[in-house]
Amino acid sequence: MRGGSWYKSVSSVFGLRPRIRGLLFFIVGVVALVTIISPFTSNSYDSSSSSTLVPNIYSNYRRIKEQAAVDYLDLRSLSLGASLKEFPLCGKERESYVPCYNITGNLLAGLQEGEELDRHCEFEREKERCVVRPPRDYKIPLRWPLGRDIIWSGNVKITKDQFLSSGTVTTRLMLLEENQITFHSEDGQVFDGVKDYARQIAEMIGLGSDTEFSQAGVRTVLDIGCGFGSFGAHLVSLKLMPICIAEYEATGSQVQLALERGLPAMIGNFFSKQLPYPALSFDMVHCAQCGTTWDIKDAMLLLEVDRVLKPGGYFVLTSPTNKAQGNSPDTKKTSISTRVDELSKKICWSLTAQQDETFLWQKTTDSNCYSSRSQGSIPLCKDSDSVPYYHPLVPCISGTTSKRWISVQNRSAVAGTTSAGLETHGLKPEEFFEDTQIWRSALKNYWSLLTPLIFSDHPKRPGDEDPLPPFNMIRNVMDMNAHFGNLNAALLDEGKSAWVMNVVPVNARNTLPIILDRGFAGVLHDWCEPFPTYPRTYDMLHANELLTHLSSERCSLMDLFLEMDRILRPEGWVVLSDKVGVIEMARALTARVRWEARVIDLQDGSDQRLLVCEKPFLKK
Repeated sequence: MRGGSWYKSVSSVFGLRPRIRGLLFFIVGVVALVTIISPFTSNSYDSSSSSTLVPNIYSNYRRIKEQAAVDYLDLRSLSLGASLKEFPLCGKERESYVPCYNITGNLLAGLQEGEELDRHCEFEREKERCVVRPPRDYKIPLRWPLGRDIIWSGNVKITKDQFLSSGTVTTRLMLLEENQITFHSEDGQVFDGVKDYARQIAEMIGLGSDTEFSQAGVRTVLDIGCGFGSFGAHLVSLKLMPICIAEYEATGSQVQLALERGLPAMIGNFFSKQLPYPALSFDMVHCAQCGTTWDIKDAMLLLEVDRVLKPGGYFVLTSPTNKAQGNSPDTKKTSISTRVDELSKKICWSLTAQQDETFLWQKTTDSNCYSSRSQGSIPLCKDSDSVPYYHPLVPCISGTTSKRWISVQNRSAVAGTTSAGLETHGLKPEEFFEDTQIWRSALKNYWSLLTPLIFSDHPKRPGDEDPLPPFNMIRNVMDMNAHFGNLNAALLDEGKSAWVMNVVPVNARNTLPIILDRGFAGVLHDWCEPFPTYPRTYDMLHANELLTHLSSERCSLMDLFLEMDRILRPEGWVVLSDKVGVIEMARALTARVRWEARVIDLQDGSDQRLLVCEKPFLKK
């Protein structure tokens, strides 16, 4: 068996710790008990919420208390050396389950005006804890870059009939076989082809080619409503970092499709709440027929784009030129771009260029522009260091007093890691560079330990020959406690063709600005809540000292492991680094989600251990 051979190889190289005896388990159990039954944090609930929500919050709190009792009994069994029983398998109805998104339930709770489309973890009522299984016809994704252009149709919740009936989709998609979908590399979500479209945007900026985007300071792109991901795939080929966001969809999900292709994406919309990114995060925001009505809600949607857009950054809008204003057939048609242009003047944007149905605005680089506007203009926000974790949209302009107010044209690829750049983020150069060296060394240790199994062309199965190079099964990586993003940097330095979703816990040190300024993908998240993505969307999850951090946050580690299992692909891997006591307890919990797990002592004299796990392929 594959797990057995891996166990022997690990044992021979590193040696395994002996079983921690009952006393340690008892101590850990007591610590975990205090962690679980302590009052939960309430980051997901805004105290300004309507009083109509109180009964739901109370019910949810009662469920948490009841579950805490179950957790206590499980941990007591663990402290006594007993094995914990496995979580049951979920039913078919939860194959594509995404927690916190329940539009019907939100409407019943009285939410409206777009709030019913947002995530609401405070209303979450799970009937039972269970392991989400893949669909019957699920297959392991093809290795990158082949998997970017060919996916298994059974892996995404969209039918072939939906593909074929979606109009222009048939011009860029082709069913090669009964169970495969191929994306034409020459075609994109825009009529002239994605390469011509990208070249057109580059020309509108004043560049000779789309290969010169970085010369204009464009390295990170927030792609709103990314369709089938063709534009993002092209940006990746240009060594740029696109992040697709789209609202939750029960079927035909853009986000699920993009992640299946190995492209950065997450569920997100900003109809009523801010995105979980700090101000001044992206070099370009792109919307190609993304369905957003920009001139509603007193322009607050456009203000949210302005908030996350860096000085000198670009907003690209491609949409039908005209739309009817009002319900009367005689109503004069008004250009949506004209309305956006009227609003843009109030926030110091300038319309740089227009070609066909594509418009490009540039945000000012001069923060003094705002003081020279006429009276009655949109006010400036009183900026603070608060974490923008799904806060309500604000009717003001953000980021104008930030130390990070630096135009994208004046930023270089390494600007954020120079001494001056680090000081902007309040970091000491020696602290940052020491962390950089640590993760370069750690990545080499991971590679030495897990090659060729974890980074193989395809995982070895019983009776198979050893896998051949290239050793890269891993494409979608999540660093659940990313710190400065140096694991991401180490992967790039080693030339690995993986991208990383760098997650910064909301109550940890907010290092997300430097991660985004380095040109990486990243997001704020509260790990007491589920992550906004679809099941089976990551190949590898990595976390350094996250379990210790969550113990102080009073989160349930059992719920965390179930969530990790939900978002991890079958035959995917988990690498956890933490203190020995926490790792030993975590190893016991892995049995509940059916992972193969080993604790590894790197024999460096510290109390840190690695917990390396593989998720099995639970076929029906």
